[in-house]
Amino acid sequence: MAMPELILLMIAGAFAYAWWNSARAASEHAIEIGRAACQAAGVQLLDQTVHATGLRLRRRRDGRLGLERSFRFEYSHEGTDRNRGRMVFHGRRLVAFSGPSPAVSHVLPGAG
Repeated sequence: MAMPELILLMIAGAFAYAWWNSARAASEHAIEIGRAACQAAGVQLLDQTVHATGLRLRRRRDGRLGLERSFRFEYSHEGTDRNRGRMVFHGRRLVAFSGPSPAVSHVLPGAG
């Protein structure tokens, strides 16, 4: 193998590793957010994981291009039902969430 091809192969390998490492870090961050949301809502995060569903370039607030990653996850209230949630991140910033709402204890007026 000639030197220019070897250098190009090394550069491609470095980019592939950086891409893989970035995707893994994003997935771990999404799992943490999903787990915390489910815990706050008093529901169970099913399969203890999230699934990447989308990746695209998107302008950030500062006008620079960045990656938008979408994830889905499933949760259960009773252990017998399955509900689907969704998270969208711009970089590490959560910009959209649909899923379980935090548990809130309500006190009826006049009760007590």
